[in-house]
Amino acid sequence: MKEACGVVAIVAPGRDVAHICYDALYALQHRGQESAGMATFDDHQITVVKDNGLVSHVFTDTTLRALAGSIVIGHTRYSTSGSANWTAAQPVYRSAGSSGFAIAHNGNLTNTTALADDAGIQFTSMLSDSDLMAELLAREVEAGHTLAESLGIVLARCEGAFSMVILEAGEVHAVRDPYGFRPLCLGRLGTEDRPEGWIVASESPALDVVGASFVREIRPGEMVSITKGAMTSTQLLEPAGEKQKLCIFEFVYFARPDSYLMGHQVHTTRRRMGELLAGQSPVEADIVMGVPDSGVPAAEGYAKASGIPFGYGLVKNRYIGRTFISPDQNKRAATVRRKLNPLRENIEGERLVVVDDSIVRGTTTRAIVKMLRDAGAREVHLRISSPPFMWPCYYGIDTPTRDDLLAANHTVAEMNEFIGSDSLEFISLANLRNAIQLDGECCDACLTGAYPAPTPVVLGTAGSRW
Repeated sequence: MKEACGVVAIVAPGRDVAHICYDALYALQHRGQESAGMATFDDHQITVVKDNGLVSHVFTDTTLRALAGSIVIGHTRYSTSGSANWTAAQPVYRSAGSSGFAIAHNGNLTNTTALADDAGIQFTSMLSDSDLMAELLAREVEAGHTLAESLGIVLARCEGAFSMVILEAGEVHAVRDPYGFRPLCLGRLGTEDRPEGWIVASESPALDVVGASFVREIRPGEMVSITKGAMTSTQLLEPAGEKQKLCIFEFVYFARPDSYLMGHQVHTTRRRMGELLAGQSPVEADIVMGVPDSGVPAAEGYAKASGIPFGYGLVKNRYIGRTFISPDQNKRAATVRRKLNPLRENIEGERLVVVDDSIVRGTTTRAIVKMLRDAGAREVHLRISSPPFMWPCYYGIDTPTRDDLLAANHTVAEMNEFIGSDSLEFISLANLRNAIQLDGECCDACLTGAYPAPTPVVLGTAGSRW
């Protein structure tokens, strides 16, 4: 089972780390709403609490008080295939060694079958790649290696994406894969002169909410190890190239707009996407509106560059999760209707430029266009702040096979007809790269088919089955 989630690790002597971790996980709730969990160490044992549901549902004051200790890791999760089940919730725990260890993982391995076969493990659909890594690590620990040594041995054989935190007795390790597909950053609690501890998290807002200062991003292949007294860095794995390959969709969709990735604030890059899209694909209209939430900054940029007024045409129910990461198509369709409602008086009789971040299957976009037309929109011109999504992702994003990707099987004109819009334009790949202002430092395989790392299948053409 594939995953793309949020992870946190905190070492803060004398602090109530469970409550700090709760706030940090809350800041990462957008990265997964199916389950949440924590593991703490209290100088005697590791305690793990995890369950299906949002962070606020899984943890109560009573639960958090039971998670004693000054070291913690946490996880928010969504599944990318099949339905959610409790057994896939993280952190994953193994009792190997003197105290055992727990893992929280963001990413997806692409060689799970080979790893399992080599180790004689029966890998089933109920077993996640995080479970597999935990089992392989446990075997190395039982063979006499330290956990840090075991990480070097096991992760050297792993292919794909992994940004992960690992808790053992008195210590936390944070590791990023050699490509740097998924984000991971380091922060300091307290000040440099009066340090109070360290935090590692998937995105920088998790640092902000707990009052930590951003130090830097974990480098591809790097392992940061943190105890109550020190933080050390080791280049555990050789980087895969001169430039990391952070997923380009972190900028387009996944990351919070207030996150900083590779020195760039996500909100600013999304505004630039809209500005460049306006210059590339102009249209006469009365209002520019964004599809909440990730389409709004790009819509602001489009309005600024085009001179067309920015307005709101859709209201979002804040208590509904993200449709892209719902585990199956029926849930996605139902969620759209519950999630968005049109502002009829703002859009009735108007020509709309509707800016959204992406089109995957097209069903969500089609439902939005119909909703706007039913509310009286005179024209609906779609502008998308990413190029056509044509290839599946194997590094931790929920995407279907090419058979189900609308852009892989249809021209833009055919997509426009299917969706029901008056016009449809996508930002060019060159303009997207210019908006992010990174030169070759992002993985854009879902847009180009140029995979930087091995994939688990032999790539075919659109319309083929694997």
